[in-house]
Parts: sequence; structure tokens; C-alpha cells
Amino acid sequence: MKKLITSIVTLCLGMLIPGVATQSAFAASSKADLQDRVDAAKVVLDQILGTPDNTIPLNILQQATCVAVIPSLKKGAFLVGAEYGRGLVSCRTGHGWSAPAFITLAGGSFGFQIGGQATDLVLVAVNDHGFQDLLKSKFKLGGDAAASAGPVGRNSQAATDWKMNAELLTYSRSKGLFAGIDLNGASVSQSTDDTEAYYGTAHSFQSILKGDVAVPDGAVPFVKTVAHAFVTAKAN
Repeated sequence: MKKLITSIVTLCLGMLIPGVATQSAFAASSKADLQDRVDAAKVVLDQILGTPDNTIPLNILQQATCVAVIPSLKKGAFLVGAEYGRGLVSCRTGHGWSAPAFITLAGGSFGFQIGGQATDLVLVAVNDHGFQDLLKSKFKLGGDAAASAGPVGRNSQAATDWKMNAELLTYSRSKGLFAGIDLNGASVSQSTDDTEAYYGTAHSFQSILKGDVAVPDGAVPFVKTVAHAFVTAKAN
């Protein structure tokens, strides 16, 4: 039964993402593809943060320890629901924000359904537990890490439950609409091949996200966008 389910999920991902069915979904990307992903992540953040009344609240950005962006997560369903996306994460260090490390998000939900869409995702770690989660080689949202749909708005003072319960807040943007999203059950894993391909040498996630690796020139705009959002939130 497990093999049947795995085959169906692979088939679904193959229909959503060309090449997945014939090669590993987690194969390393080229340096150019990775730079495109970094650039796309910056655009996603710029657009989301550029709408202050419908964005990540300032009081959440003030607490952020890490920010992950997965541009154009592929979501769809044909008998079996499936999610698959690749992105990157930067974390706050004692001297600014770290160089990015690459991550993969994958998940599935089973049921008779047909449809599909591409969605941008943002994950915000709001405490050290969330930061530690992102140092793991793989973890499950809602299982290994407490995650919840994040509140949206300028300040969102009324939404305070996340302070006590969440390690990671999750957001989505689809067709211009930005909102919190429930990603419980999805898994986040380190894309070590992508990270090595981008940097040209192997670095541990811990060394990158703790700020021991210099930010590559191509990633400076993305990291600056994350840092600017944090500084602006602190100032307000």
C-alpha cells in the first residue's frame, strides 16, 4: 500500500512539475536556477511588505529569528493532493542577517480532488525554537515544530496566541491575496545539494544560518530586504 501511495504522489508531482517523475524531485539545481530562486524570493518579500495593511504584522517581524521564502510552491491535486516547493531561509545573527540556505517543502493530502495552483509561501520563525527547527536536516510542521497560520495586518495586536504556542508562523500568497495558511503535515528539509551548488563548496546549515559564512553577492539584495523589514519593525 505504501508503494502504491508513493507511486501516486510521484505521478501527481510529475504532472505538476515537469521532470519530477523521471528524475529525483530533490536533485540539485544549477547556479543560474538558484540565483533565479533567490531573486524571486526577494520580489515576493518586496511585494508582500509593500502592502502594510495586508502584510506580516510589525509585532511579528520584531520577534523574527528567521524568515524563509518559497516562491511559487506548486500545489495541485488529481486524486491525490500534493505540495512541493523550493526556497531559502535567512536567520538573525549577532551581527545582522545570515546568508541564505536552501530548503525544500513537501507534503500531501489524500482525497478525490482535481485542481492546481502556484502559491508563494513565507515562514517566519518567531523564537529560538523556530530557529533550532530550521537547523534540523528535516522536520514536520505541526509535528516536530509547532506551526500555525500567521495573522495578517499592520500590527495585529489582537492576535497574541502565536506568542505562546507557535515556533513558526506560515503565510501564503496566491493570485495577489496574502493570508495565513495551515501547512501542518508538510515537511521542511535542508537542500544540501542546492546549498553546495550555490556556494561552490559545502557548508553546514548551522555555519550559514549562524552567520559564519559571508553573504554571496547575488544574495545581498534578498538579505537586505529581510534586514530592512526587521529594522523597520523594530523602529516602529
